[in-house]
Amino acid sequence: MAVTTEMIKALRERTGAGVLDCKKALEASDGDMEEALRYLRERGVQIAAKKARRTTKEGLIVAYVHPGDKLGVLVEVNCETDFVARTEEFRRLARDIAMQVAATAPLSVDREGLPKDLVEKEKEFYRSQALREGKPEKVVDRIVEGRMEKFYQENCLLEQPFIKDPERTVRDVVTEAIAKLGENIIVRRFVRYRLGEE
Repeated sequence: MAVTTEMIKALRERTGAGVLDCKKALEASDGDMEEALRYLRERGVQIAAKKARRTTKEGLIVAYVHPGDKLGVLVEVNCETDFVARTEEFRRLARDIAMQVAATAPLSVDREGLPKDLVEKEKEFYRSQALREGKPEKVVDRIVEGRMEKFYQENCLLEQPFIKDPERTVRDVVTEAIAKLGENIIVRRFVRYRLGEE
C-alpha cells in the first residue's frame, strides 16, 4: 500500500513523531495505522533504552496549582541539555506530569521509591485477604502478585494510566518524549500539597 501525505499527517497528529519516522512506521506496517503506532512505540522504547545511561542534569521544576488554590504540586523533570528543557514540548510534558500528580496522588515516581515496609504490609494484607476468601494456598502467591501489580499501577507515577490518554502509561508518555526530543528524560521527584493535609 502506498503511504500518502494524509496518512503521515494523521499519524503525526496522534503521536507527535517526526515526518520521516511516521513515514517509516507506515511503510513498515503496510499502511496499517494501529501497527504503525505499535512500531513507533517499540522504536521509542528502544531509543529510550539506549539513552537511559546518559546524564540528566538540566530540566525544569514545574509548579501546578489546581483551580481553587487548595491543591498544589511541584515536579522536577530532568533532561540532558538546557536547549531541550526550554522547548515547548518538554515544558508541556513537565506540566502534564504535574497535573497527573495532582489528579492521582501517587506515592512515588516508581516501585523503587516506595517504602519497603509499605510494600511488605501490602503483600501481607493481600495474602491474608486471599486466605480469608478461601483461596487455595498454592495460588495465593499468584493472587498476591496480581494485586500488587494493581497496587503499583495505582501508586507509582510512571505506571499509572496517563490522565489525558488512559491507553498509555505515564512511562509510555515519557518514553515517547525521549524518542521525539532525542534526549534522556527522567521524572526525578515530586511533592503534592493539599490544604489542611498533614
